[in-house]
Amino acid sequence: MSLKDQLTADLRDAMRSGEETRKSTLRLLITAIRNAEIPPEGATAAAARVELDDDGVLTVIRREVKQRRDSIDAFANANRKDLADKEEAELAILAAYLPAQMSRDEIEVIAREVIQRVGASSPTDKGKVMPVIMAELRDKAEGRDINAVVTDLLAGASS
Repeated sequence: MSLKDQLTADLRDAMRSGEETRKSTLRLLITAIRNAEIPPEGATAAAARVELDDDGVLTVIRREVKQRRDSIDAFANANRKDLADKEEAELAILAAYLPAQMSRDEIEVIAREVIQRVGASSPTDKGKVMPVIMAELRDKAEGRDINAVVTDLLAGASS
């Protein structure tokens, strides 16, 4: 079963069971996936609607997760706990469809290896490390977590 089919089935289940948050979140996600399948304006007639495979769907889900995290930060800064809680509930639903993410310790092991491989020794070498580690950990860890680990390791290396 493809991920799109799974989302549709889960939406149907949420509608049957009356889970409003799950239902609305899945509807928004399915709409975002459909919008991603529409060719850009000005495209030729040959560029008809493109069906996203599971990787394309995961990319849309990651974008939606990032959007929810940004919203949670903004609402928390504005002291809007009610809206932050709503976004957190949606985030939990969306995150369930993503592959398991690496822990901070697992990221740290790989980051140490990459830092040694590229010869980074100070925080100014972060530009050498990040592209390499992001390529290796793509889809396995959040960029902000990787960035935090690399920043900590390089700051400790220069001390």
